[in-house]
Amino acid sequence: MYNQLQNSIVSFIWGIADDCLRDVYVRGKYRDVILPMTVIRRLDAMLEDSKPAVLEMKNKMDEAGITNQWPALCNAAGQAFCNASPFLLKDLTSRAKKQTLKADFEAYLDGFSPNVQEILEKFKFKNQIDTMIDADILGAVIEKFVSPSINLSPKCIYTDDTKQTVKLPALDNHGMGTVFEELIRKFNEENNEEAGEHWTPRDVVEIMADLIFVPIKDKIKDATYSCYDGACGTGGMLTVAQNRLLDLAKENDKNVSIHLFGQEIQPETYAICKADMLLKGDGEQAKHISYGSTLSADGNATRQFDFMLSNPPYGKSWKVDAEKMGGKKDILDSRFNAYMEDGTQLQMLPKISDGQLLFLLNNVAKMKHDTPLGSRIAEVHNGSSLFSGDAGSGESNARRYLIENDLVEAIIALPDNMFYNTGIGTFVWVLSNRKEKRRVGKIQLIDASKMKSPLLKNMGKKNVEFTPEIRSEIMRIFMDMEQSEVSMIFDNQDFAYWNVTVERPLRLRVFPDRNIPDDVFKKADELTSVKAAVLKAAETAPLDDWTAFAKATKLKAAALKKIRPFITETDSTAVAITGEADTNLRDTELIAFTYEGGIEQFMKNEVYSYAPDAWIDENKTAVGYEVSFTKYFYKAPGIKSMKEIVDSLHALEAEADGMLSDIVGGLINE
Repeated sequence: MYNQLQNSIVSFIWGIADDCLRDVYVRGKYRDVILPMTVIRRLDAMLEDSKPAVLEMKNKMDEAGITNQWPALCNAAGQAFCNASPFLLKDLTSRAKKQTLKADFEAYLDGFSPNVQEILEKFKFKNQIDTMIDADILGAVIEKFVSPSINLSPKCIYTDDTKQTVKLPALDNHGMGTVFEELIRKFNEENNEEAGEHWTPRDVVEIMADLIFVPIKDKIKDATYSCYDGACGTGGMLTVAQNRLLDLAKENDKNVSIHLFGQEIQPETYAICKADMLLKGDGEQAKHISYGSTLSADGNATRQFDFMLSNPPYGKSWKVDAEKMGGKKDILDSRFNAYMEDGTQLQMLPKISDGQLLFLLNNVAKMKHDTPLGSRIAEVHNGSSLFSGDAGSGESNARRYLIENDLVEAIIALPDNMFYNTGIGTFVWVLSNRKEKRRVGKIQLIDASKMKSPLLKNMGKKNVEFTPEIRSEIMRIFMDMEQSEVSMIFDNQDFAYWNVTVERPLRLRVFPDRNIPDDVFKKADELTSVKAAVLKAAETAPLDDWTAFAKATKLKAAALKKIRPFITETDSTAVAITGEADTNLRDTELIAFTYEGGIEQFMKNEVYSYAPDAWIDENKTAVGYEVSFTKYFYKAPGIKSMKEIVDSLHALEAEADGMLSDIVGGLINE
């Protein structure tokens, strides 16, 4: 029944767009009016009963000359917000003249408290007023929102003054939040190319919430917890997380509260998130949503959180953030730079074209270290976070930091086409700094890419989902630390490797008769003397030993350096030049930490047997970390037996003969 109420309200509001905006706005722009008007009408309905008290308080403070009036006015309204104008929204429906309506409507909007003003500003709603006035639709839009056919109020509407029969049920804060989220979802469907940037599918959010809360549900106390999303979009993850924690606490008879924190860089999305918090009655929570870039303007730099969920943008440049932080080479932010126990400095800055790992590092920097539960993180990434970047790169260093500090509990591969604006594969990282004993030093990989249920109707590129049954199965696999075809447990070092540069000596054969260009030396007589020295040395010095030949010429090193490219070429039978490597023979080897005997044994087994003169340039040795689901879970398609192939060919031949017979028979009959 309650879902029917919410759906009817959503349908009514959606109908306002079709009825009033169709010939004025393109369909993709309906949200510019409908979302802020929904916020305004809900706030208006919540303030209706307290309006006389607010106006009375305002008059008293005006007479007393008090300038900072908002705290007292909000207190009089009994809300975290208020409206000090003389109007309610329904008062504006009687305005006959467009200019009178415009002036009064603007005065009404200006009467809202600063927290609502900020929301309207980020919506850029006031920019729409002239458009609606010119098209003469503002009055119609207001009339629709205050219609007696819809109730956005937290109070019931009755059929008469006796209040015996309910005409329209009340819409509580949770219900209003659901209505607002459904409107956002519908608008996101209309703009599929943007949907995934702001709204993570509910089924994905729910599995993420389960992954951070279910493992510690028996450890939840009567306490206050905090939850953070550094790329919060419209705030859906925070809402789901809040509900999941409260449900688990209730199951265990625990009394908990949860403070939500977030940050969002897109103005409209930020406004939606703040509005959603206010519409649910969470005035304090709305204050905890910061505006701006989490990377270059961290709104929670000094805070730490119990739980963190996020779906950061992937494949998106962070060039602007890098410039704001002083340029990539000079970024000293401790979130993205670290020192290992041995003093090794790790700069964990990824390539400018993709900053998604920075959001994960931002969360890690906000982990609590002095509480029994520590912190738990669930974050969605695409595949590049698993393997992009060579050893020693920012991406690899980030993975090294996370794994060597034993923060990664599990990584779960999701099915393709789970999101609205992309069909690529995605992965949920699960982190904790309070691992269970059985998980210490280990990482669980779960391949849930085939665990999916098709949608009856595509939502953008999303055509599959996690049903409650699938989510339960994923959680069972995770909680059991199952070893199976879809779940494997690895030691941390299984993902580590050395990137080793293998050098081989340069070997040169001398050809003294070859021409040395005239412009190699500035003076002609210098060139003549050099040529003479080369020819004279050739009479006695070996031509397959550059070191001996060079010594025999008695030329200075600078002159030898200039002529060597013209009178020599590499020769594998020549004598090696001590300490000088042949760049054409240079090779790179990736040696797993788990290789028995390490680098030395690898060289003995794999290199020295065919290149006994090889050596390692230790200055170039780097440590790398990568995670490859393909390596562990890929199964090559089975190869058909010869009998199956022959049988298939016979079947095709018979089918072709039958088709030919039908064609020829048809022609004869004609």
